Amino acid sequence: MADDALSLAGIDAFYGDSHVLQGVSLSLAEGHVLGLLGRNGAGKTTCMNVAVGLLPPRAGRVSLFGEKVSGRPPEAIAMRGLALVPQGRRIFRSLSVRENLTVAARKPVAGARHPWTLDAVFAAFPRLAERQRQTAGYLSGGEQQMLAIGRALMSNPRVLLMDEPSEGLAPQIVAEVMSTIRRLKEQGLSILLVEQNVKLVFDLADDIVILNSGRVVVSNTAGELRAGRIDLHQHLGVF
Repeated sequence: MADDALSLAGIDAFYGDSHVLQGVSLSLAEGHVLGLLGRNGAGKTTCMNVAVGLLPPRAGRVSLFGEKVSGRPPEAIAMRGLALVPQGRRIFRSLSVRENLTVAARKPVAGARHPWTLDAVFAAFPRLAERQRQTAGYLSGGEQQMLAIGRALMSNPRVLLMDEPSEGLAPQIVAEVMSTIRRLKEQGLSILLVEQNVKLVFDLADDIVILNSGRVVVSNTAGELRAGRIDLHQHLGVF
């Protein structure tokens, strides 16, 4: 649909002979947070990899604001406004905090309401400002996650994909990261959020998709799912 920031339609994706995604369709509305849930191995990260062009689908279509991007190289998709905060952070450990951010810098689109610059990222993450000349590999886990988010924002994306942003973090740092995601949503950024912490997803997401063995088994609003009409324990092993 025209008002979808990102959509995957009928995606089939393989790793070798393994059929990982089977007819997966999902849509992220502009300015919304879409939570993508599922057990380990359900295909969540693979959806991310397909969206950003790291894994070309064998069937189906990926669209960004109505424009087909599947089949394009990752750098071309990124230029159209898609950014990924990968699982495990994957910062440039030998570079300084400041260098990690500047290497990803891209001019915002004309008329952007909240352009991301070094100053804007440092305002959002004061600890990064304090450590801007420090080698990134010596940051704490929480600081590295903030850096990974800041690096993605420096590309001034229209759509942000976040893969397990709370993984391995202390509860206080998780709260800070989730507060950041909430602020980004309030600024109108469209966010696809993969998380194992189901409560966090329900606190943030407008809509939720649940994968099981590479297929979409639930697609609904967070409000409808909170009402308890679907047995989440069956799909996620949680109550």
